[in-house]
Amino acid sequence: MNYSPHQQAWLAHSLTLAGKAEDSMTQTIASAKVDMNPHQVEAALFALASPLSSGVILADEVGLGKTIEASLVLAQKWAERRRKLLLVVPATLRKQWSQELEEKFSLPSVIIEAKSFNQTLRQGYANPFDLEVCSGKPAICICSYEFAARKESELARVPWDLAVLDEAHKLRNIYKKDGAKTARKLDTALAGRKKVLLSATPLQNSILELYGLVSVIDPHYFGDLGSFKARYAKQNLEEVELALLRNRLSRVCNRTLRRQVQEEGGISFTRRYSMTEDFRPTANEEKLYQEVSEYLQRDDLLSIKPGARHLVTLVIRKILASSTYAVQGTLETMIQRLERQQPLVEALQDYDNLEDYQDEDAIDDEDLIDPKALQAEIELLKEFKSLAGSVTGNAKAEALMRVLHRAFSKTLELGGARKAVIFTESVRTQTWLAELLAANGYADEIVLLNGSNSDAASKAIYKDWLAEHQGSSRVSGSKTADMKAALVDKFRNDATLMICTEAGAEGINLQFCSLLVNYDLPWNPQRVEQRIGRVHRYGQKHDVVVVNFINKGNRADERVFELLSQKFQLFEGVFGASDEVLGSIESGVDIERRIHDIYQYCRSDEQIEAEFNQLQEQLKDQLEVKVNDTRKSLLEHFDADVVSRLNTRRGKVVSQLSNFQQQLLLLARMALSTNTLEYSEHENGFSWQGQRYNLNWQEADSQDQQFFRLSDGLGANLINKLKSVTLPTVSLPFVYSPHQGQWVDVKNLIGQQGNLRVVKVSVGSSEELREKLLLTTITDCGESIHPETAERLLQMPIVTSDTSPTIVNSDIFEADEASQLQAFMDIVERDNELYYSEEVEKLERWAEDKRVALDIRVKQLDQEIKQARKSARQLATLQEKMAAKRDLKRLERERDTVMLNYHEEKKKIEQEEDRLLEEIETRLAMDTKLETIFEASWTLHESESFA
Repeated sequence: MNYSPHQQAWLAHSLTLAGKAEDSMTQTIASAKVDMNPHQVEAALFALASPLSSGVILADEVGLGKTIEASLVLAQKWAERRRKLLLVVPATLRKQWSQELEEKFSLPSVIIEAKSFNQTLRQGYANPFDLEVCSGKPAICICSYEFAARKESELARVPWDLAVLDEAHKLRNIYKKDGAKTARKLDTALAGRKKVLLSATPLQNSILELYGLVSVIDPHYFGDLGSFKARYAKQNLEEVELALLRNRLSRVCNRTLRRQVQEEGGISFTRRYSMTEDFRPTANEEKLYQEVSEYLQRDDLLSIKPGARHLVTLVIRKILASSTYAVQGTLETMIQRLERQQPLVEALQDYDNLEDYQDEDAIDDEDLIDPKALQAEIELLKEFKSLAGSVTGNAKAEALMRVLHRAFSKTLELGGARKAVIFTESVRTQTWLAELLAANGYADEIVLLNGSNSDAASKAIYKDWLAEHQGSSRVSGSKTADMKAALVDKFRNDATLMICTEAGAEGINLQFCSLLVNYDLPWNPQRVEQRIGRVHRYGQKHDVVVVNFINKGNRADERVFELLSQKFQLFEGVFGASDEVLGSIESGVDIERRIHDIYQYCRSDEQIEAEFNQLQEQLKDQLEVKVNDTRKSLLEHFDADVVSRLNTRRGKVVSQLSNFQQQLLLLARMALSTNTLEYSEHENGFSWQGQRYNLNWQEADSQDQQFFRLSDGLGANLINKLKSVTLPTVSLPFVYSPHQGQWVDVKNLIGQQGNLRVVKVSVGSSEELREKLLLTTITDCGESIHPETAERLLQMPIVTSDTSPTIVNSDIFEADEASQLQAFMDIVERDNELYYSEEVEKLERWAEDKRVALDIRVKQLDQEIKQARKSARQLATLQEKMAAKRDLKRLERERDTVMLNYHEEKKKIEQEEDRLLEEIETRLAMDTKLETIFEASWTLHESESFA
């Protein structure tokens, strides 16, 4: 079948029209490598609903994919060519976010941290956050909360199109004067920028936390803190006020629950089971631990600068708990570095998450250079190294050998595969464990995954994988991402064990494995949950077994496990059972610091017990998960309503995606099928020049085919090429083809002829661009053809690819085109009226908050004066009466001042309201542009006459 360049251009423009998120989201979904659930699409559309909105809170329960929701919003902004995008996340999640954006949405990102920031400055660039200026390529900027706060002035200089803040409950105490320094700095730096806040627990302890988060998004959403307290923070809030607050929050906060999604059928949750194995260190292991621990506890250390003390001692303790093999290597490197007076931090590279801690602690390399007087300590370190070398057995490794068989039996009993992922925090321990396990029955069944994977086996796996997938969409071009993909594939297809470090496992999904072994257990509960989340996540079909080791020779280790297991409930129960707790704690890093301090400063088991008891008491309010009636009444909606809405959304997404994919296939057919030797179609895709393309990303990945989408590769190339062609006026001899669909309206045009014009109208404001193709089609009899019929006509093949030039009278289109244009402008105007009315209502509520606060203050003062007069009459002495009179006069003066200022304050509120409304009107000002894509004459013939 033949198609003209005009038809190809029409379809290319049609597939890439800018518009409301509701209309244009399908393209983004079709380009994503993820199964989109309806609640995720709902959340993304909620975030994108109004171009005037200052932002939203996405508050789905943990496990429902807020990362996907936010990524969908970012992808939509990227598609709109709004490329100044910022992601602020906990330091431990930076790499995971970067990989998710790349793998699932093909969105480029750059992680900004101290080292890269300073390097960019040294290259002469003024602001490393302005990625397009610094690198020439736009990308999503990712940084940690701590780093963003430290660089608030540079952050503020970038006109961000959108800022996404993950784990945003870190900001919820911003309303407090005595804390939340990081939150305040971020609030200042990102003032006026559109924001999406992600948090499973936007409200934990006080309704004022919601006020805090909403004020970060929009300071004009509620009145000031005093007015919010006066209206909504009362002990017994009236039902009318509660309903009003719920309605106001429903415009800015979207929350879906696991049970609602499960009822809709989107996600089925599995359980996790805990299995523990006790061990007791040998005498030499115990001696090594005690001596190194006492060394780290000394106050007079010269080898560690005070600024780096916490980081260095924490990491050495983690390595010490991992294996004597790791300790030996670390001590050797420390000795070498100290002898050469080099930064001590370089001795800690065995710990694969070092950068996260450096970024959290605001430590640069220059802070870590050690003093010269190190000789005595170097000798001591050599003694430790010698002792570590003398240790022959390893009690925890022997416990691993014992428990693996039992754990595999349990996993198989639960229906899972005989596969286990083993986590360690040390690269040296990882290597040593691989050798040990290979010598004990697991030879050729082991895959290693860490931050670099520079070992020979990993390189060989990577090389074979590249050869196997060369030319397919599996190869991303990023060595880090492709190395991980190769090793995960090897684990899935051939191996029994994958030994991982934390850094290596960031961003990977291992749902095909349902056994996880914590060889080394992190102290940070959020990091433990992220680790387990590699296997226990959406897509896991089996219950998961989590294995932990308990060191019976170390009371602190025992108490850490008890805290994580019993208080945080990390290892047992339904998926996400710990989400309330994990969302409620301010920072897992802070808990990790607290635990480190116990190790560092406690000299006896009694002290350890007392300190852990105190820690649990401090965390009590956060760890005791209770049903929060306020949260339920404000943020959660009736299950039936939510489930019904999600069902409707699923139907829409499936239908729109199916139609869009059919149009994608038609684009390939139009653009490529002229060469029948190189183009052929198959189910869900086509072949072109020896390469198979698939519209279904899962099939493309599993069958080594290219994923055909508009965001990159062949699809993007075709779109760019077809939209850039200048098209002459021609004659298009269409042939009715029932293969395109039994379209009676088109069939009725057989034997007729006429003229058509395709015009793209763009209606743009500073906030939103709306585009539409005006298809004006007139028969020679002067009859106007409906635009839908014209679209179908343009999908018919033509007699030959050699279209002949012609002349068309453009005047015949004007009336129809004006009618279509007016209809489109009416829709845009109606939408803008809705956006405007929502903002007007918001500002009216804000002004009402401020006025209500004034009224309440006057009433409070009147009540205080009344009470003061009553109390004064009951006083016994003259001195007391005189003092009471002075207080009464002060209250009356304050009341009089408030009343004098009352009308002036109300006038200021009205003036501010007017100013903000004028600002909104300016943002909605529309600029209309018309671009003729092509004009043509046409005829429609019956297919049989050309058979």
